[in-house]
Amino acid sequence: MADDALFEFLHMEMVAHIYKEQASRAETEQERTTSVSILEGMGFRVGQGLIERITKDTPGFKDDLDVMKFICKDFWISMFRKQIDNLRTNHQGTYVLQDNKFALLTQLSNGKQYMEEAPKYLAFSCGLVRGALCNLGMDSVVTAEVSTMPSCKFQVVIQKT
Repeated sequence: MADDALFEFLHMEMVAHIYKEQASRAETEQERTTSVSILEGMGFRVGQGLIERITKDTPGFKDDLDVMKFICKDFWISMFRKQIDNLRTNHQGTYVLQDNKFALLTQLSNGKQYMEEAPKYLAFSCGLVRGALCNLGMDSVVTAEVSTMPSCKFQVVIQKT
């Protein structure tokens, strides 16, 4: 339980620091884009490292759906202490992962006034998923959307080569 609080605090401070640092250097829209890129890149690297540790004793995956099921169960439990609540796919390389109580948004979820702040707290998590998938051999684009707090949907589009 203490580890969860430490991770959530570290994440909030990391986001605040990156945004504050970029705000002192650039204009508003450019600052936002740069901050999201930095956070997503940090998450990407962490996701790559974590997936190596988590899959070291796991047999290979037979297809994309197996990989996504692994991300929704084992990877998500390692990061957020719970499984994804819902996984949907169109069987053409697009997956939607729904977390109804996303850990990194629960501290912000006291009201609708934080809805516009929520996306900046999701960039790191998008990077985590993209980095994990990249290390499993899947090039992807990961985006996140919040319609009601603290619920979050991550859309993963697998890039076919």
